[in-house]
Amino acid sequence: MSNLLAEKVEQLMEWSSRRSVFRMNGDKFRKFIKAPPRNYSMIVMFTALQPQRQCSVCRLANEEYQILANSWRYSSAFCNKLFFSKVDYDEGTDIFQQLNINSAPTFMHFPPKGRPKRADTFDLQRIGFGAEQLAKWIADRTDVHIRVFRPPNYSGTIALALLVSLVGGLLYLRRNNLEFIYNKTGWAMVSLCIVFAMTSGQMWNHIRGPPYAHKNPHNGQVSYIHGSSQVQFVAESHIILVLNAAITMGMVLLNEAATSKGDVGKRRIICLVGLGLVVFFFSFLLSIFRSKYHGYPYSFLISGSSFSLMIM
Repeated sequence: MSNLLAEKVEQLMEWSSRRSVFRMNGDKFRKFIKAPPRNYSMIVMFTALQPQRQCSVCRLANEEYQILANSWRYSSAFCNKLFFSKVDYDEGTDIFQQLNINSAPTFMHFPPKGRPKRADTFDLQRIGFGAEQLAKWIADRTDVHIRVFRPPNYSGTIALALLVSLVGGLLYLRRNNLEFIYNKTGWAMVSLCIVFAMTSGQMWNHIRGPPYAHKNPHNGQVSYIHGSSQVQFVAESHIILVLNAAITMGMVLLNEAATSKGDVGKRRIICLVGLGLVVFFFSFLLSIFRSKYHGYPYSFLISGSSFSLMIM
């Protein structure tokens, strides 16, 4: 029995030396995870990465999972007590059926002894699948603490350098006429564009690279809003940007109606239009917030059911 355990651990260490996350089929899963003896914990991601499955979330989760596994593999604390693997649906359909897994991605912890408990299945919908969240869950289940290390991304530095060069070149060409620098309206528009971009999650999109939307392979329905508070689609950012811009436009119209000295009837119309923009689009924004933060109790004008109909 001890020889069998030593052989299994040696094989797992060899796989880990090649890849921090190794793939498993049905036979390997039954031998190294289901069958005793074991003195190690195994984290398994059940996924569907084949292109025909059109699982964009699986790709994003796989990237975070790979970052986490690499952080463990190349840390000084790496040992033979914890391993990372994944099972693709097209390579292990029988495993999905055996464990009654109906969705992907799914993360499970298989302890050294006994069967997995309810807490050994990662709550993806509530917590998301960020590497840091997965590391915290693993620490709770295995008492192994992993410090997540993300590889540096220099694209932001390059973009900033190009922007500075562009602005510097523009100032040099217009060095004899710099009155545009003191244009308050221009600076206000630039500031609003930056605020809209940042509050809509464009920086998150730049870092994580999410898909534009998700198409359900079973019914063909396209989702533009992700159900988790930890993830978003690019289309979702565009929707939030438009909503924030519409609310801001409504506030500008309300301010214009209150401070201008024009015709009273015209000011009243401007006030009503501005108020309508703020009320409607803020209700829409609040509905999106409720759809992502499950359990949020407040709504305004647009209910959750109405929102789902509008999205579809």
